[in-house]
Amino acid sequence: MSTITSHTRPTLCRLCVAHCGVLATVEEGRLVKVEGDPDNPMFKGYSCPKGRALPEMHNSPHRLLRSQKKQPDGQHAPIAVEQAMDEVADKIRRLVDEYGPRSVAMYVGTNALPYPPSGGVGNAFMRAIGSPMFFTSNTIDQPGKQIAAAAHGHWLGGDINFEQADTWMLVGVNPVITKSAGIPGQNPAQKLKDAEQRGMQLIVIDPRVSETAKRAQIHIRPRPGEDPTILAGMIRIIIDELLYDKEFIRENVEGFEALKAHVAPFTPAYVAERADIPEEQLIEAARLFATGGKRGGAVNTGSGSSFSMHANVVEYLALCLNTLCGRWVRAGEAFTHPNAMLPAVTPKAQAYRSYRGWGYGEKLRVRNLRDAACGMPTSALADEILLEGEGQVKALICVGGNPMAAWPDQRKTQEAMEKLELLITLDIEMSSTARMADYIIAPKMTLETPGMSQGGEMIKYFGTGLGFPAAYGQYSPRIVETPEHSDLIEEWEFFHGLGCRMDLDLLFVVYYGFSKFMEAPPILINLNKDYKPTTEELFEKMCESARIPFSEVCEHPHGKVFDVTQLVQEKDADCETKLQLGNNTLLDELAEIAASDYKKEHNNTAYPYRLIPRRHNNFINSSGRSIDKLNGGKLYNPAFIHPDDMATLGFREGDSIRISTQHDAIPAIVEADANLRRGLVAMVHAFGGLVDEDDQYLTQGSNTGRLVRADVDYDPLTGMPRMGNIPVNISAITA
Repeated sequence: MSTITSHTRPTLCRLCVAHCGVLATVEEGRLVKVEGDPDNPMFKGYSCPKGRALPEMHNSPHRLLRSQKKQPDGQHAPIAVEQAMDEVADKIRRLVDEYGPRSVAMYVGTNALPYPPSGGVGNAFMRAIGSPMFFTSNTIDQPGKQIAAAAHGHWLGGDINFEQADTWMLVGVNPVITKSAGIPGQNPAQKLKDAEQRGMQLIVIDPRVSETAKRAQIHIRPRPGEDPTILAGMIRIIIDELLYDKEFIRENVEGFEALKAHVAPFTPAYVAERADIPEEQLIEAARLFATGGKRGGAVNTGSGSSFSMHANVVEYLALCLNTLCGRWVRAGEAFTHPNAMLPAVTPKAQAYRSYRGWGYGEKLRVRNLRDAACGMPTSALADEILLEGEGQVKALICVGGNPMAAWPDQRKTQEAMEKLELLITLDIEMSSTARMADYIIAPKMTLETPGMSQGGEMIKYFGTGLGFPAAYGQYSPRIVETPEHSDLIEEWEFFHGLGCRMDLDLLFVVYYGFSKFMEAPPILINLNKDYKPTTEELFEKMCESARIPFSEVCEHPHGKVFDVTQLVQEKDADCETKLQLGNNTLLDELAEIAASDYKKEHNNTAYPYRLIPRRHNNFINSSGRSIDKLNGGKLYNPAFIHPDDMATLGFREGDSIRISTQHDAIPAIVEADANLRRGLVAMVHAFGGLVDEDDQYLTQGSNTGRLVRADVDYDPLTGMPRMGNIPVNISAITA
């Protein structure tokens, strides 16, 4: 009688920035179960539906187990990965020789996150061929965080600890679902409950009664797109009522008078009318945030406010609000985010100066866009492919991303994908972008590779309110073997393979967020024909400067919160650097907002509804849509509308509707959501198939990126177009 070989091991999920500690059960070499790890000291048994669906992802019938090559008839056929690298290297070499290095571009999406060397080695390959055309998903998500931080400067003492705060404010973010900024991502729902029990008061600005907003003491439900108006109004109230931290402003801030002058038009009455909120509620929220408790709190923003235009101003005003109220860790207090798998830092109660955050580096050929602190403007990449002439992009490599689902202006995106001479994507399944690719490189999946929490730690340098609130570290070996008869490769190995075939040295530069704050320089790893480490060896090198030695982290398979308590030191005696509240560029934009004809904007009779984004607890962008356990048999993304609006429009639950803008239209299935403010349509993005597949919206969903143009209503610094707060019309689809 045979027995089933089974074992359960601790590991970490890497599907999002939370990096939850989980337990993985393998039977007969097959991943069969993933659940929260109760022995993990940071997550304490928490996991989310996405992480628990890792077995279904690993074993999905849709998974690619061999790389694919497009055939003359447009179909795809398996190709050995070694042969694929031979052919891709040869094609890239020819394109570079004929058109120059700029003809090759790379896009790195969110799904590169599980593989720490992936984007870095990809970037090394691009630098080795001499191409500056390296793009990421950041500039179509929340690029304002880096723009605002550059304009404002950084507080070297770090941000406030949520778990000790008396007040907190969240703008356009729902961290209970997204595990993102604000509430720590390590079981955010429980963290919020704990905060409530100790008396913390939460302020939420969101037009929807989200899972997070349901727990708020004050929930402001404005018209979408008015976040900068509300924040400017709160700042004015705090200044007028002298509720700001005068001592902190005097010692650490400049530009106060400029900010005061620019928020002057945003009186409570003006903000209330413009945002359609109660004036008393705005005043109450401002007073609560400024005075609520001895330990204070902070404000964080998310994709909801970022998608609605003026994202840089929103982020900047959020930082200004924190600074006005002195909401930074002071000398003698505990540092909130001490490093473990990153180099040590010495937190100090002082500012790091503002710096140039945009308008430098590579200049694109469209819309006068350039590189910035947030990266190259991804929304212009389709134009760079379509625009003929010197510098035209001829080849695109996609890593961990699905442009056909995620990029704005889907019609232009598809036109660009079709025009490319070479499209390569590294993907686990035949996504909509993969279906158009010349080569699809099939990679190993998360638990077939080693994992570590360094990326989840590093995310704190993306913006405030992110990362582990302790010196936490975890490493996991490979948990499961690759499937039998598969031919898979790790993403970084693909770029190493290309480099070897092209006789290139790939200088992998391991940056640690804002490396200027670190006490150790970036690590340089030269990968070439003579040196190809294992991933495990590469991890070890990436952690050479870590506060906690890599070998020590490895000794704790369930993860460990290391005994690192740092107190913020006093300001250097000769420090004269100050945080900047008077950035001319961003305050000029605020003045433009004040001068805009908001009544005309809000009374668009041709397109009377507004489309806003929302997140799904079971999906990360386009990932997970094909997994039955996650989609629950619903393969589309509904268009959620308030029941009263549905009644007015004559819609019933499940009806087919058409959502249109002045640019394009998409079909969708309507569902009621009483938690929405009236006049809105809320949809999860990154769904849908190709442009000519609208008739399949029941099985593929609807692509909201179709409704916008990348060259209309875009941010001049980051190139990010309006991706939320989109004026739309809604009509029934009749048989």
